[in-house]
Amino acid sequence: MQKLFFLLLAISIASCAPEKLPADLLIKNATIYTVDKDFSTANALVVKNGKILEIGLKPELELKYKIKETYDAKGNTVVPGLIDAHAHLYGLGMSLQQVDLVGTKSFEEVLGRVVAFQEEKKMPYIIGRGWDQNDWDDKNFPTKKELDSLFPDTPVSLRRIDGHAMLVNSKALELAGITSKTKVAGGEIVLKNGEPTGIIVDAPMRLIGKTFPETTPEVSIEALLEAEKLCLQYGLTTVDDAGLDRNIIELIDQLQKEGKFKLRMYAMVSNSPQNRDYYLSNGIYKTDRLNVRSFKVYSDGALGSRGAAMREPYSDMPGHYGAMIATADSLKYLAEKIAASEFQMNTHAIGDSANIAVLRAYKKALKGKTDRRWRVEHAQIISAQDFDYFDDNNNILPSVQPTHATSDMYWAEDRVGAERIKGAYAYKELLEKAGSIALGTDFPVEHVNPMYTFYAAVARKDLKNYPENGFQMKDALTREEALKGMTIWAAFANFEENEKGSIEVGKFADFTVLDKDIMNVDEKELPNTKVLATFINGEKVYEVE
Repeated sequence: MQKLFFLLLAISIASCAPEKLPADLLIKNATIYTVDKDFSTANALVVKNGKILEIGLKPELELKYKIKETYDAKGNTVVPGLIDAHAHLYGLGMSLQQVDLVGTKSFEEVLGRVVAFQEEKKMPYIIGRGWDQNDWDDKNFPTKKELDSLFPDTPVSLRRIDGHAMLVNSKALELAGITSKTKVAGGEIVLKNGEPTGIIVDAPMRLIGKTFPETTPEVSIEALLEAEKLCLQYGLTTVDDAGLDRNIIELIDQLQKEGKFKLRMYAMVSNSPQNRDYYLSNGIYKTDRLNVRSFKVYSDGALGSRGAAMREPYSDMPGHYGAMIATADSLKYLAEKIAASEFQMNTHAIGDSANIAVLRAYKKALKGKTDRRWRVEHAQIISAQDFDYFDDNNNILPSVQPTHATSDMYWAEDRVGAERIKGAYAYKELLEKAGSIALGTDFPVEHVNPMYTFYAAVARKDLKNYPENGFQMKDALTREEALKGMTIWAAFANFEENEKGSIEVGKFADFTVLDKDIMNVDEKELPNTKVLATFINGEKVYEVE
């Protein structure tokens, strides 16, 4: 009778126990940095229908929910899905179809890679990218002489790593109709002894681009999927592509809707008249995975190729100021036109002259408005008095790339001098003025790896731990600030802070699993941090083998 009593009592208790609630995924045994307003931590979370259902501790969540799938983080770190606030995903994908010149230590190495590529591919037009003469012993721009000798009948176009200069051979010049008399505003066709050297800077590069073989949709799809695969491996769940044409944006949308492309995209529309007319007429386009609400404008070139527009001449090239790609008047016109819509204006600005032109155009167009979140992309060299244009009314936000500082630090002061360098790569000051700062890489100009971004932001060092005490450490970010810049502040710059950027109930279940606790690990270990898994919408889209 006693045994029967206890059996009945157990059945009664079991029948009174609340029924477990259904859920799709449990993440357990993790060090979770939620990046909520309190920067709180947890060790487990539950996902349902692609969104975060609850955050807490493993025992209570396991008891409360009937889970379809469990991911055991085994003590590793989970952060909100990482966002690259400024990159070129399509450009990365296309570069994977071309000669990779990144990391070359001499022009001879560049030529060797081009020859090897052509022997394998036998392309009708050789296209490459990634060289940087600042990494060579001879830091002068190369010329077309060697390319002419090696490829007299095949056009060759090799972009500099920053995308703002290219080396071409005579065949490419001939196809583009470029001669010593060709003039194009907003750039330079470099001449020596009255003839083109083969170096073209900024705007005239479009003449070369028009002669490239047509890119088929099949090639574009392959490029997008290859680039996406790389991004997922590095823990990225959203990428802001800084300049896309309508046809590529629509291709991304199609692939996402077909379930073939999982990465979320914030697309900045390339500022061509056709793109501008279409999107201003049709308005913002938004799905769960695609956000089209900004225009990408170029105000000047890059510092490495001396195309950045400076108020005073370059310190290492007397009389040379760089060049504006968009004049101050055209920036004002564009700003007024875009301000009349709901779109953002996101403008590339490197030199101090370009930055003030952009900031003035923004301020005038946004007078009387708030929370427009127009972005200055790069915000690289700013005069001391101009930082005040960034303020906490959220009209003007900085979007920067920390690895630019550690890539440029070896020669940047040569370009701008000891005084102007104080306002360069000034991320902490920008953050203090604006209240937030969005962080990206600008890949393929820099490496895709967001852990390099994090390390460069907090340590201000290269991957060889140079310089020992960091580069201009007054403008280093804290680890908390750096993680916010790669998550919630990047989401804010995209008008997406209510759906992503932190691990909070109701937001998309986007998160990245790391093998190191980046908030506490030794600084030297930060760039060695590996991604173990990437989740988008609660779906595991990448896991390390």
